Amino acid sequence: MRPEKQSLTQEYLQRLQSSPYVILVNYTGLNVAAMTELRRRLRAAQAELHVIKNTIFRIAAREAGLGDLGDALVGQLAAVTGRHDVCAAAKVLKTFAAEFDKPKFHLGLLGNQRLDAAQLQQLAELPPLDTLRAQLLGLLQEPAARLVRLIQTPAARLARVIQARIDKEGGQSAGS
Repeated sequence: MRPEKQSLTQEYLQRLQSSPYVILVNYTGLNVAAMTELRRRLRAAQAELHVIKNTIFRIAAREAGLGDLGDALVGQLAAVTGRHDVCAAAKVLKTFAAEFDKPKFHLGLLGNQRLDAAQLQQLAELPPLDTLRAQLLGLLQEPAARLVRLIQTPAARLARVIQARIDKEGGQSAGS
């Protein structure tokens, strides 16, 4: 392999190893201005878009332990990588595609799991990671809160009964 191709393979390999996800999109028909806007939006989601050479990317994916992508790498593809929330990047791509009708989800890699376009679309529809964490925390705290309320209920009822009795006796003493 020529030195420039080896260098490009190493660059792809480094991106694959440093990112927990890769989203491949078909960018056919996107002009330079639209591609620049997409990159700007992805940057806000802490992700990057890089046009790839399919044959070299195939080699880098194999070296990264992602298996043989075989015939999946066809067409004009770009790779979206990042170090944080895959849902945020997918959401940016989905929103952008709704506005410009491009790019199209092609293939995704989340860890070592392959995702098809429909699964990537589902990821794009998930709420942001912070919202999911808050929902999970709420689910985890709910049983404990319910238990506390259950334990406090008899004591609160007893306190109300005692208070009612005191109020009743206090009212009878004052009236006598």
